[in-house]
Amino acid sequence: MTLKDRLRPVKLGATALPWRIAAALGRRGTGPAVQFVIENADWAIRRVGEFTRDEVNRITGSETVGVVTEPQKIVRRVAHFGSQYMWLNWQAHLTGRNRYVTTFFHGKPEDGPDVAAHIDRFLETVPRLARVITAASLIEERLLGWGVPRDKLVRIPIGVDSSAFVPPSPAQRDAARAKFGIAPDRLVVGSFQKDGVGWGDGMEPKPIKGPDVFVAAIAELAKHAPVTAFLTGPARGYVKAELERRGIPFVHTYTKDHTGLVECYHALDLYFVTSREEGGPMGIMEGMASGVPVVSTRVGMAPDLIVDGVTGGLVEPEDAAGIAASALRLLALPDGGAALRTAARAAAEGVDWTVAGRDHWLKVYQPLLGE
Repeated sequence: MTLKDRLRPVKLGATALPWRIAAALGRRGTGPAVQFVIENADWAIRRVGEFTRDEVNRITGSETVGVVTEPQKIVRRVAHFGSQYMWLNWQAHLTGRNRYVTTFFHGKPEDGPDVAAHIDRFLETVPRLARVITAASLIEERLLGWGVPRDKLVRIPIGVDSSAFVPPSPAQRDAARAKFGIAPDRLVVGSFQKDGVGWGDGMEPKPIKGPDVFVAAIAELAKHAPVTAFLTGPARGYVKAELERRGIPFVHTYTKDHTGLVECYHALDLYFVTSREEGGPMGIMEGMASGVPVVSTRVGMAPDLIVDGVTGGLVEPEDAAGIAASALRLLALPDGGAALRTAARAAAEGVDWTVAGRDHWLKVYQPLLGE
């Protein structure tokens, strides 16, 4: 049997395959046939794992995917690590009796010697991996250039719950602004990410996330309109201190869970992604689904979703002036940018979790379980 034959998905119905796999493996391991490995921290990796689990299990009609934090207990299963960092931390301690998958979100040697060394170590482990998943075409091309085999590499977008993240009604927008104490005449720009080092106050900026670029872009935009920055997430101390130094008002709030961000998006006029490197981020998809014009640097999934001037604004990394100029162009669009908001919403619906979950099943888990 050729490698091509071995990698071809089996011709079984979606609900039949998990049952047969479970029957075959029942005496040699415990738990669902696919185990998605997450961290305990409540951030993107956890949400990707949980949404993927829920959607694949809905498709198959059975408990095909489970979410775990202790991969050393996985035996004779497909083990999917939520990031390449987790994979590298664990891979030397894992049995050879599993099929291993990892998601590679972002990273390039130019990000620094530590990242370069990490990438070298990762590439050394690729022979142990059955699949490498990445969300963005930028990262996919990078991995291919580094020698990751085409037949192991799968691009699956980070999804969005487009049924939860929806454009607000005028009343919902007014209510959100009133809740957070934002005056009606303010131009509100969102940034919902962790951009400080560690989990403390975040006074040391995390350069890869571009907090300095965000502050500079907001300051430039403030020359043209009364701007309020809307922040969520931990470790935002650097950004808050820099905004205060420039006299730019801001709101900083924490949400009880991820769905609490819906109301935060409802209060926005714009959303900025100012990172120097990304794998997604989720804010792009969530903002677009919520009808908020997104201006992003050319990182992660931004070039896959944003057509400049059509579905959002796209600029080069570190170009704070360009971000502000792009924002002003979007704000000047006819009808308040209604056509852009509609087009952005449609683009976000194309990466709904139903799409991402289906792709995990059809492109990764089903073929590996069928071998």
